[in-house]
Amino acid sequence: MHDTKQDVELVVFPRWIVPVQPSGLVLEEHALVVDNGRIVDILPADFARQTYAAQETRTLPTHAVMPGFVNIHTHSAMALMRGLADDLPLMDWLQNHIWPSEAQHVGRAYCVDGVRLACAEMIRGGTTCFNDMYFFPDATVEVASQVGMRAAIGLLLMDFPTAWAANPDEYIRKGLEVFETLRNQPLLTATFAPHAPYTVSDGPLKRIRELGTELGVPIHMHVHETADEVEQAVSQHGQRPMARLMDLDLLGADFIAVHMTQLSEHEIAECGRLGVSIAHCAESNLKLASGMCPIAKLVAAGANVAIGTDGAASNNDLDMFGEMRTAAILAKAVANDATAVPAALALRMATLNGAKALGIDADTGSLERGKSADFIAVDLSAAATTPVYDVISQLVYAAGRDQVTDVWVAGRALLHERRLMTLDEPALLAKAEAWRQRMRGG
Repeated sequence: MHDTKQDVELVVFPRWIVPVQPSGLVLEEHALVVDNGRIVDILPADFARQTYAAQETRTLPTHAVMPGFVNIHTHSAMALMRGLADDLPLMDWLQNHIWPSEAQHVGRAYCVDGVRLACAEMIRGGTTCFNDMYFFPDATVEVASQVGMRAAIGLLLMDFPTAWAANPDEYIRKGLEVFETLRNQPLLTATFAPHAPYTVSDGPLKRIRELGTELGVPIHMHVHETADEVEQAVSQHGQRPMARLMDLDLLGADFIAVHMTQLSEHEIAECGRLGVSIAHCAESNLKLASGMCPIAKLVAAGANVAIGTDGAASNNDLDMFGEMRTAAILAKAVANDATAVPAALALRMATLNGAKALGIDADTGSLERGKSADFIAVDLSAAATTPVYDVISQLVYAAGRDQVTDVWVAGRALLHERRLMTLDEPALLAKAEAWRQRMRGG
């Protein structure tokens, strides 16, 4: 027997490891071994001490270690609009409040500061990857790469002019320019992000389908968000939005449909048959009274359901613990079935299913040998999460984001003992306050 130990960068010894894959598994008194940004091993703690010599060791006797959350849908820069226009239905909220405010204030500097604020909130809440959709995606690239978060950069597309682009051709051209900058960014990927069926016409959508297939880039779009949206589409186009998207060949395993609150049994079956991913944003849907996505039926049909927060202007937070709990509980009420979406499935929706939707599940979303070391530590010693009978139930139904103490992405600590390591929190908070004064004055 060799006495030499293998040198590695980090070994973490938590009370529990929740790898997510296989589903429902909890490992007690095991260690997570990290080197060169990847998970080298997960093994019993005693064996880890005998086998590995670590540059850094973390002992977390009251913590659960789990994959970081994958927030499958957000508009991160809208963190600067949190609480700007509340208690309104979607189209009133958008047309009379959000769009006018965006027209007046949104530029690249706004997006840089907004994304930075969002990243601070998301890291503190245990999110390691987010799928964004907003103007100035180059600003999101800049901030995410500086901060060290994993992100899918939404390449926005609309028919009408905004501060980012004047027409569909310019949206696509500028989006492809941003896409080119991602080639040397190992933590950043892209999605094509046509905003919604009511803001993008057929021609640009056909072009996006061609590009998505050619470049292997997923397509990320708001679909069937409200009953009003569906009714207007029927009156204007003679068919429901999903039927139109099917005719345009948009729907498939690379399509992420956001919201999906208004679905017929046929549409649910088609989502399963085509392998569509659903970005379920339960709290935003509830707050805007947009409707409730039938996620238990979608799961049963074979669709890939993942969880997102939507933007902070409509949620009003980027809290994946809260979103996961709401999604799980709401699914039971919608299905009238207490066994619908059990805790282990809810946790998978908030992690691995999101990675699958983005096409990055070989690299992140679960704790497995060879995957990127994207993981978080959650302290379950608080009164609110004691005693622990079932770790996964505790994480889904009782734990809160204030219990996240540490966050790593690709083995790099972004949060260490509750301290942000890659962000200047006082500076970003001061900038957020300056934007509040400017926007309130406007």
